[in-house]
Formats: sequence, C-alpha cells, structure tokens
Amino acid sequence: MTQQSIAHIALVVRDYDDALDFYVGKFGFRVVEDVFQPEQNKRWVVISPPGRAVGTSLLLTRASNPEQAAFVGNQAGGRVFLFLQTDDFWRDYAKMLAAGVTFVRAPSEQPYGTVAVFEDLYGTRRDLLQYSGASPYVLPLD
Repeated sequence: MTQQSIAHIALVVRDYDDALDFYVGKFGFRVVEDVFQPEQNKRWVVISPPGRAVGTSLLLTRASNPEQAAFVGNQAGGRVFLFLQTDDFWRDYAKMLAAGVTFVRAPSEQPYGTVAVFEDLYGTRRDLLQYSGASPYVLPLD
C-alpha cells in the first residue's frame, strides 16, 4: 500500500525576515530550516507550529516576479487558506491577541468545535481551531 503525506505548503511572502518575525514572533512557530541557495538567489525557509516534531510545514517562498507578488495576502482568493489546529483554543487565542494578531471573526462554538478567523501580516486568512470530538479527517495532536 502506498503511503504519502503533504510535506510542505508553499506560502508566497514579500520578505522572508518580515514573515519570520510574524510567524515566529506572534504565532510561536519554529524555524525548521533557513538555508540560502545562491544559485537561485533565494532561501529555503521552512517553519512549523509549536509542539509538532513531524507533519506538514510551511515553506516561505519570496515572490520573485509581479505575477507571484499579486498573490501575497490573497493565497486563497479571500477564503480561509490554512487551519491551525490547537489542543487549547483559549490559551492560543489569548496569546495571539496579546501578540497583536488581528482576528476578523470572533471565536464561536460550532458543532465541530471552537473556531476564530485571523489574518497573517499580509491579510491571508486562517482559522484557529480546536475540534470538540473525534473526526475521521483530523489527526490527533500529541
């Protein structure tokens, strides 16, 4: 049986360091790799949420032309782009608020759990989400 998983999701950013300041400084993400690739004049910058040793990570990719730059802040056409699952919604919500993260939709209790929508430094929307019960589509947090 074939086993596959998504290793990285590319996130187009204007500037590597500004994005790192935001994701590491405000979200508490950790830098997995940050390597300059001189032959392509770019960096390989991989970040991941706190507490996760393995799993999908974000690959920060600097826009290198006007076409790519047009997608910064609008990765999903105004819809929520990524879902940040947590084991303690209210802890992480309070930390993010204190760090200055902008929430565009207040926390609400839904049949599947607690959720609020926030924006990254470019305006790309994300959900902060804690599931209330088991779901066949969600991996448990360790």
